[in-house]
Amino acid sequence: MRISIVMGFFLPVPALAGGATEKIWHRLGELMAEEGHDIVILSRRWPGLADHEQLGRLRHLRLPGIDHTRFLPLNLLLDGLWGLRVARALPPGDVVVCNTVSLPVYLRRLKPSAGRVAVVLGRMPKGQNRAYGGTDLLLATSGAVASKARGENPSLAPRIFQFPNPIDWTLHADAADRPADGRALTIGYVGRIHPEKGLEQVLEAASRLLARTGLPPWRLTLVGPVSVQQGGGGEAYRDRLLATYGPRLGDRLTIVPPIFDKAALAQLYGQLDVFCYPSLAAQGEGLSIAPIEAMAAGAVPVVSKLDCYTDLIVGGQNGFQFDQTQPGAVDELTAILQTLLVDHDRRAAVARAAQDTARRFDYHETARLLLHRFQALIARPVA
Repeated sequence: MRISIVMGFFLPVPALAGGATEKIWHRLGELMAEEGHDIVILSRRWPGLADHEQLGRLRHLRLPGIDHTRFLPLNLLLDGLWGLRVARALPPGDVVVCNTVSLPVYLRRLKPSAGRVAVVLGRMPKGQNRAYGGTDLLLATSGAVASKARGENPSLAPRIFQFPNPIDWTLHADAADRPADGRALTIGYVGRIHPEKGLEQVLEAASRLLARTGLPPWRLTLVGPVSVQQGGGGEAYRDRLLATYGPRLGDRLTIVPPIFDKAALAQLYGQLDVFCYPSLAAQGEGLSIAPIEAMAAGAVPVVSKLDCYTDLIVGGQNGFQFDQTQPGAVDELTAILQTLLVDHDRRAAVARAAQDTARRFDYHETARLLLHRFQALIARPVA
């Protein structure tokens, strides 16, 4: 098959400046090329990367892009302009995978030679599915995303395929390195340093742990991009967090810049005992890969009670959820963290179950599923 993969306008591929979507679809492209398919990835032009690059059966086309902004209407306009630029550059093919918002609306009409149109629903839909009647396949990253898409446009139901974000399970499982007795246990977060991620809740919970007696040594590490261009909440937001919680937590708190090297990131996950992902983005999260990668590395996930996590977490068995919408959310989160810090046996049992759960998200298995779906798609007559 000839498969084109369209990325967004603001990050490069490979993911030199971060981006879970860029990392995921680059790896899937590599695996599909290894299976003998011709893959083209269209992404943002970037210093140090060739505009045209052929690596076996994987080809990169890099086009002029622009930085992400903090203004949603402007980002949507930039997405639309990017889509028009990409449409002109798309080669003839069998399938186009769109990690963009506007391109799937018009691509089939504008350039039918590019192939069947598949759109990735990586975040919770915000009405765009009403305009996706011309698409052939919708890849929903969770059951919650699929349900929302069906609600927005019931006619799309037969075309929706639940395709969760994959991970390199072996890389992360091999990196697991729990600290020896006597060393500080680590509560960690990996993701954008942004208000919608609920970081104040985990920081407040950590502050309350200071008053709890009988806890082993522990620390809290937050890892991720701060700048708006990389999807963060900006330096002022980071500085506010440090001003508020730094004096309370002292050297227990560390905020680390994003780690883009996949092996180094896996090693960081492997040093975490508890992974806390307290997202507030009920209208945004599709199913982030960070909790899944942490689970594969043997950390116990503690996540907010968003619908997208119902596919992933069985409460008390392979992780924990807390209701981030309730007045007592921080108390609930604090109690969960306290239990995991003091109860080694339970923490170890839940970590093992979490690691087993994460295995089903491995890249190789998901790439095979995706190729089967594409083959079935192009075998059907165009609707």
